[in-house]
Formats: sequence, C-alpha cells, structure tokens
Amino acid sequence: MSLPSIFKPASLATGLVSFYSCSGGFVNNDPGPPNPNIVIILADDLGYGDASCYNSESGIPTPNIDRIAQKGIRLTDAYAHPWCVPSRYGLLTGKHPWNSKLNWREQSLIEPGQLTIASLLRRNGYYTAMIGKWHLGFDSVNWEKVNPDEPMKGGPVDHGFDYFYGIHASLDIPPYFYIENDRVVVPPVNYTGESRSPDATRPTSGRFWRSGNIAPGFTHEEVDPAFAEKSVEFIREYHQKAKEEPFFLYLSLASPHTPWLPDALFKGQSGAGSYGDFVMQVDNTVGRIIDILEQTGYDNETLLIFTSDNGPLWYIDDVSKYGHRAAGDLRGMKNDVWEGGHRIPFLAQWPGFIPENITRDDLFSLDDMLATLAGITGDRLPESGGLNSFNQLAVLLNRQMTEPVREKILIYDNAIRYGDWKFIEGSGEGPVSKRWINDSSLIGMDTAGEFYNLSEDISEKNNLYFDEPERARVLKNELDEMKKQVTGCFP
Repeated sequence: MSLPSIFKPASLATGLVSFYSCSGGFVNNDPGPPNPNIVIILADDLGYGDASCYNSESGIPTPNIDRIAQKGIRLTDAYAHPWCVPSRYGLLTGKHPWNSKLNWREQSLIEPGQLTIASLLRRNGYYTAMIGKWHLGFDSVNWEKVNPDEPMKGGPVDHGFDYFYGIHASLDIPPYFYIENDRVVVPPVNYTGESRSPDATRPTSGRFWRSGNIAPGFTHEEVDPAFAEKSVEFIREYHQKAKEEPFFLYLSLASPHTPWLPDALFKGQSGAGSYGDFVMQVDNTVGRIIDILEQTGYDNETLLIFTSDNGPLWYIDDVSKYGHRAAGDLRGMKNDVWEGGHRIPFLAQWPGFIPENITRDDLFSLDDMLATLAGITGDRLPESGGLNSFNQLAVLLNRQMTEPVREKILIYDNAIRYGDWKFIEGSGEGPVSKRWINDSSLIGMDTAGEFYNLSEDISEKNNLYFDEPERARVLKNELDEMKKQVTGCFP
C-alpha cells in the first residue's frame, strides 16, 4: 500500500510498511561485529536541548555527554514516549506501551516470560545488571506497609537481570527505600513530609517530593551518587574478576527528574538554576562511567549508549527566568506529544565499529533497542509478541542504506509520525502542560487536530490541519489502523 500522490512533494512518497505485527518479529540475517559489553545510561527527564552537543546555546556545560558525541554517533531524530513508564516498557520489551495496562502501582507491567533486552542478552552469554530506577511495577506490594520478609516479585531479577540495586519509581514518589535483587534493603518505616522549593516556577518542580514513608538513613540527595558509585564498582569488580563473558549494565538514573538536588560540587555552576546544576551532575556520572571503562580497558570493547526517557519538566516560565531552552527549539515538554515531549538525545560510541563524530537524522525509537541488540548478538526474535522493534544496527554503525529502517512511529495513543509529517488527534498538549500552562493558541483545538511538516517546522508553530485536510485525513486513518494493530498484540 502506498500513500496517495498528495504526499509526494515530501518524504511520504514512499510506500507504507506495516511496523506492527502480532505474528512475527524481526529476524536477523547479519550478526555483524562480535558481542561487546553494553552499557545503557538512561537519564530521567533530560531534554533534547540540555546537552551542548544538541544545543549550542545551552546554559549547561555537558563535556562528558559531548565526549560520546565526539567519539561516536549522535542521532537527531530519536523518540521515546512522552513519559517515563511507557518509555521504560518500550525500551526493555520492544513492544509499544499503548494499552499495556500501565497500572504500575498494582502489578509488574512486564508479563512473566516476556522477552526483554536483559533476558535476550543473558541467553546470549551476558551477565546482566541493572542499577537505578525501575518504575515498571512489582506484583502484589502493599506500598503503605512494605514487608521486608517477602521478595518483591515481578521486578528486574524476574525479567532477565542477574543483579539489581535501585528504587521502585521516581524519587518524588513514596515510599522511599532501596531494593537489592528482590529484597528490601531497609524497610520504609519512618515518615517524611512533602518537600517544595519556594523559588520554583511550579509547585511540582525544584526540590519537590511527595510525603510518605521513608527508610531510616535514606537521603534523597544521596540516591544518584549511590547509583553512580555502584555502577563504577560493578565495572571495576567485573574487571578484577576477569570474567570472560561480556556484561550488560543498565544504569537508569533518577535525575534530572524532580527533586532537583545537585551535589554541592555542582550548585551554582550552570546557567539554568538547580535543574541545570543537576544536569551537570548527570554529566559527571557519564564521565565517571567513561573513565572506569577506560581505566579497565573495556572502552574499546564496549557499546556505550546515553539517552533519556522523555522530554524535560521545564516550563515557559523557566525559559524566561534562565534563558535556557531545555527542549531546544522543540515545542512542549514532558507528557506532551509535541516534539519537546518525546524527541530525545541519543548518543552511542563503540570504538572500531561506530565512526567518530557522526550525526544522523534517521527516525529511531527506544523500542528499537531489542531488535538492535538482537542484531548484535545474531539472535532471532520470537515469531509472536507484537514487537514494535526494528534492527537499527546499520544506523549506529553509520552504514549507507537505500531506504530507512523505520519510516513511521505511533506516538503514544493519539499521534503518528510518518516521514517528515506528523498528525496529532486532538491537541498535543499533555496533562502537565494542561494543568499549569494557559496556551491561547490551543483554544478550540481539543476536538480538532494538529498537522505539521517537521522538515519545515520543527517547532510545530504552523498547524496545517485545516490547510491540508486530505493529507491530515490520510494520516488520521493510518493512526487508527496502527492503534488497531497494536491493541491486538496485547491480551
């Protein structure tokens, strides 16, 4: 099936390809290079315009993130989902998260036996470790009174990870405590009140966290430094034990998500307030990982990826106050389906395989990591499961291609990107923006739609919905079809 000729002036002239299939996954025919160690660093709420390698006018120095760009590849059109839970689900499972029962407080969102990037790599001889924020649920946990004598089922060690140390959700969501493997380290038997910043532009930014139970000795400020230290120790000890099998480390940071709690070393060092200082701390963690890989000699045999789970929590008032655009030239922020909500930085280095200082604009999704890692190992993905994952190894290795690996993306449940074009059913405004921002340009839009040519309007300022009704209708129909296909892949 091909799109009508009305799309031929833009990149939608190519034919439609079904990206969602409940009967078949990606089959790898080109194993490529030998299995490297793999480190994925996932920042939490880091914007497209925060790192200086993406935004030359950024108010935040990010020399270590920039080092990856210089030594590897920088993707400029990578997508996550508009908020953290679905992004983590898609990253780990390769399945689109829409309609996947995102009630993470009641159950693990990943079904028993579901293939994940961790279980894929483990069956290919990797030792797999996760350090940081999980936020994909556990089974049958009483969050009001966590039982330290019972294992926390449905977490990382039940979905392919040999080791886990981290927290159950974001650092502003109680209860506050650490988990090691499937056990509570210290139970959250104390109580902490709500935290707010008097100078924050919105009540839920700045030093914000919610009141609730907390473990004795648990300090919010120490969480991300603990994750950084644990990760460095893991790599150092793995090297000292001289293990022959490769390792996979998934470092899922809790920063720069609220609460913004930069270490004293970084306070006042950026041009974007405590948020910018916290991003500098993220950058420092990236530098520590790069340094330990170099010190152990692992750097030349490791695929290192740095990315984010969605756009920033950064309001128009913050832009005015600090002159820093956390989403760059993109419209919107976290939770929005405008580009600022889900277009993310994505950087990768792999000396000897990924060329240095490369920039590519291929359409890429965090959901593609499963098939891409299968491409590295030479593994074969299952013939069922509704995978929305495509092998982007050729993109990461900067190979020339006659056609793109991915031409379209379903953006959560109400938008579609196809080539240069983007259709939004209703408004791109998410719940956070809707609550805190009064955007006069959206009056009357809730029952209509938005339609943009991103090659000419990356900031989504010129809504073509009423000017291009036929093109909008075509993508509206395609959006409906894609949602049907995805819905059918879930039980």
